[in-house]
Amino acid sequence: MPFFSFDGKSPTVGKECFIADSAEVIGNVTIGDRCYVGFGAILRGDYGRIVIGDETAVEEGCICHAKPGGLLTVGNRVTLGHGTIIHGKKIEDGAVIGMGAVIGFDACIERGAVVAEGAVVKAGTRVPAGVIVAGMPAAKVREVDSRQRRFIDHVKEVYIDLAKTYSKRLKRIEAPR
Repeated sequence: MPFFSFDGKSPTVGKECFIADSAEVIGNVTIGDRCYVGFGAILRGDYGRIVIGDETAVEEGCICHAKPGGLLTVGNRVTLGHGTIIHGKKIEDGAVIGMGAVIGFDACIERGAVVAEGAVVKAGTRVPAGVIVAGMPAAKVREVDSRQRRFIDHVKEVYIDLAKTYSKRLKRIEAPR
């Protein structure tokens, strides 16, 4: 099982979630309803607290960690892409953190913002609502347009459905010979 208590604090998980067996959810972590936590993801609420909202996807290989005494909040319908490193303070509803991006301590990603693949959001940075940032360090590229928002919403529905489907149909098997 992927759940660990630390210093008397244990994770809590909402309804209809999929948490991969190879994920690690440690300590003071709260996961909302209908969330997807993929294979190899690590949610470390050991010295700080992590709160994840409803219908959020924490994709494969994502690492989330709150700084000592800190709080990392991840809103509803957020995507934390494959291989991301999240040390931020707040990621608001509908935000997307692209594959391989790094979010530094105390950074805030506002509602509906998109951090492009591989971008580095430096500690203490605020990414405004509804914008796309890219690069090292991350800088504004443009606003999220309606076509991109529809695609983002579609992908979120795919992961919400995947959490339900995996919970019902994913079965561990012996190695094929």
